[in-house]
Amino acid sequence: MYKIVRKKVLNPTVTQMEIEAPLVAAKAKPGQFIILRTDEEGERIPLTVAGTDPQEGTVKIIFQIVGATTERLGHKEEGDYIQDFVGPLGVPTHTDGIKKVCIVGGGVGCAIAMPVAQEFHRLGAKVTSIIGFRSKDLLILEDEFRECSDRLIVMTDDGSYARHGNVTVPLKEMLDAGEQFDQIITIGPLIMMKFVTLTAKPFGVPVTVSMNPIMIDGTGMCGGCRLTLTQDGQRVTKFACVDGPDFNGYEVDFDEAMSRGRMYFGYERAAHEETCRLFQGA
Repeated sequence: MYKIVRKKVLNPTVTQMEIEAPLVAAKAKPGQFIILRTDEEGERIPLTVAGTDPQEGTVKIIFQIVGATTERLGHKEEGDYIQDFVGPLGVPTHTDGIKKVCIVGGGVGCAIAMPVAQEFHRLGAKVTSIIGFRSKDLLILEDEFRECSDRLIVMTDDGSYARHGNVTVPLKEMLDAGEQFDQIITIGPLIMMKFVTLTAKPFGVPVTVSMNPIMIDGTGMCGGCRLTLTQDGQRVTKFACVDGPDFNGYEVDFDEAMSRGRMYFGYERAAHEETCRLFQGA
């Protein structure tokens, strides 16, 4: 059992927790994830490690309430326990030799992008961060990004805060102006990562995307997180849990990934509504 040490609500649908898990905290690196179960009857869900404190032995997770398990998790409080907390899993984000990086995060994906930006800052790289949200009410982690970024640009789709527009707007402006990056790393909705990749492609800047589809066992055996990539003219299958979650954005078949993601939307929504009714009736 793993104790919830701290809980903080970041916006109406996004919550941050710090979990007592010293073995995971000692080894986890930016880009990796854990798989948890809230209780013995719970399903397994993957959540990216949003930070660690090895001395305290805690791991930070940030999650959006979208399905039954995240609804159950959101109802837990400080001092409560999580049944299982397995990790770290996945390949850490590549940082070697990168001196100038652009981090592009969207929505709750900023929770994944933040520790990556922090790690590059710690290593002495020049960090430009672009973070985007639908509206001001959904803004998260602005202060944390500001602390680890040499330049921070905040975007909102509706213009209710900072700049009006999506994250590709300032990215294209910088690239058009001749800005050079060793790497662009983008983490967020699939459609956002697709268009960040398309924006960067004419300029030949390497793009890394963090693919976080449905994961079940975290070992590649279930096939739930399979992706199709094009490498050397050949279409190949990879698994986000063991081969990723980071991939070359130019190789990913985003349309297939988005199509597969929509397959589970109805089930997730129904399970979420059923769980909501359960807690409301408690």
